Amino acid sequence: MTIATKPLRVDAERNRVRVVRAAREVFAEHGLDVTLDDVARRAGVGVGTVYRRFPNKEALVTAVFDHVVEELAVVIDAAASTPDAWEGLCGMITDIAERQSADRGLFEICTRADFGQVERISEHFIPAVDALVARAKAQGTLRSDFEASDIGALLIMVAASAELTRAINPDLWRRYLAMLLDGIRTGGSNPLPCAAATHEQMDQAMRAAHR
Repeated sequence: MTIATKPLRVDAERNRVRVVRAAREVFAEHGLDVTLDDVARRAGVGVGTVYRRFPNKEALVTAVFDHVVEELAVVIDAAASTPDAWEGLCGMITDIAERQSADRGLFEICTRADFGQVERISEHFIPAVDALVARAKAQGTLRSDFEASDIGALLIMVAASAELTRAINPDLWRRYLAMLLDGIRTGGSNPLPCAAATHEQMDQAMRAAHR
């Protein structure tokens, strides 16, 4: 009996790896609104095989992006520990923008509360960027009316520009990011027309956008 079942366990694990790899590709290309049938087709397995390993899409999203969320935490920590806070802030924003511009699924797990990853990212992101922004202001390199909660909206704008211009130039978003970063440096001559949203308000906005 043991000899007969061992190949089945190996095959099951092989299928699981195949499904996760296929899901990563499909999510990156089309976002998280694809179906498990789409993933099964890319993996070359029956949809029943997908459901045996992952009871729903949320479970598959978690399996696909668990290590990515951990990578983002490393990026955020590295930025927060950079002595030059402006350099750390720009490096973090650019790194995340690069990842999101190449991966629609990653962008959506960072902005869509319905897949349960935003909370995990925010737990690490919010205290780190609050401290980073405060240090940049104290060092005189970041405009005083910029707030840490503005970073999420800035990243969304960059991701939207990347999606818009992907077909004509996949790197054009870098031009718009440079403009945005230049606009938040110390020395901006025009005051911002309204107060920043809080972290809590931004979270509410993202949740409302995907109801």
